[in-house]
Amino acid sequence: MASQLKVDTITGVTTAGSIAVTGEGNSTTTNLQQGLAKVWINFDGQSTIATRDSHNVSSITDDGTGQYTTSYTSNMASVNYSASGSNNRTGLSSTTFINDTSWTATTGGISSATAESNNNYLDCDAVLISILGDLA
Repeated sequence: MASQLKVDTITGVTTAGSIAVTGEGNSTTTNLQQGLAKVWINFDGQSTIATRDSHNVSSITDDGTGQYTTSYTSNMASVNYSASGSNNRTGLSSTTFINDTSWTATTGGISSATAESNNNYLDCDAVLISILGDLA
């Protein structure tokens, strides 16, 4: 019979917010706190933008065709976090998540853009963003 552990809070002994989890193969560990997405969002970026689901997102703003700002509920510790995104527009064979000056990161949010493969901005019906890093 499989074991089951039910708890409301896990706290490290040495450092309260640092929990090491043994990885696959039992030879390495992963820091649980460092490995969790601190922010993620799935939203419809066409017409009136609408969040489908999210974590640690206070708001999403439509900044123009294919351009969005995601604001965080809890700030990041610095702008040196990892941001990734993807998007889709039904009916198009190729769209891209712009990774140039349109990625403006602050501790309180990130601006991003979606475009056709020729880099012309366009609204997409599925925009997905995830943020990894340290919370403030």
